[in-house]
Amino acid sequence: MPLYLIELTATAADRPAVEAAITEVGRQAAALGGELIESQVTGDLSQVYVVIEAASCAGLRLDQKALPGITAIAGPDEVRLVGADLADIKSAKGRVGYLVEWDIPEDLGMEDYLARKKAKAPLYAEVPEVSFLRTYVREDTSKCLCLYDGPDESAVRRARAAVSTPVSRLYALDQGPEGREG
Repeated sequence: MPLYLIELTATAADRPAVEAAITEVGRQAAALGGELIESQVTGDLSQVYVVIEAASCAGLRLDQKALPGITAIAGPDEVRLVGADLADIKSAKGRVGYLVEWDIPEDLGMEDYLARKKAKAPLYAEVPEVSFLRTYVREDTSKCLCLYDGPDESAVRRARAAVSTPVSRLYALDQGPEGREG
């Protein structure tokens, strides 16, 4: 089944509103016969990234009026998982410390993106304190979300430099009251 990315923008650092929005996305995904794969929330709780698996997202009815504290909803946009196996993500949740968004240049199509990713991936070894975990790249190749674990933002930027890939936006992720997992 395809994967879809939904991006939510929250008005304030309101953990209950963010958690309620994630729960609602998961509920609607389940109603479609799908599944919430993972959610990531920025450290300031202003951005929420939710990945769902569903045969179709046509029945998804997210209304920001029904999600108090959510001011904008982007997506769902079909994405491709790169660098990890979906079954592993479903079975073993691990710590994710940072999310990097990259607005992919218009002239870089999916096949070129994938070839570049494969060729550059071994260069992450130059920054061993950072673990590249996975990427979700939009099927229209307008942007990708890359997930990392590492000691700090500077180390993640060094890892991106090692693979010669820009950073459009970089977020430390919220670990939640008990430590958010992938």
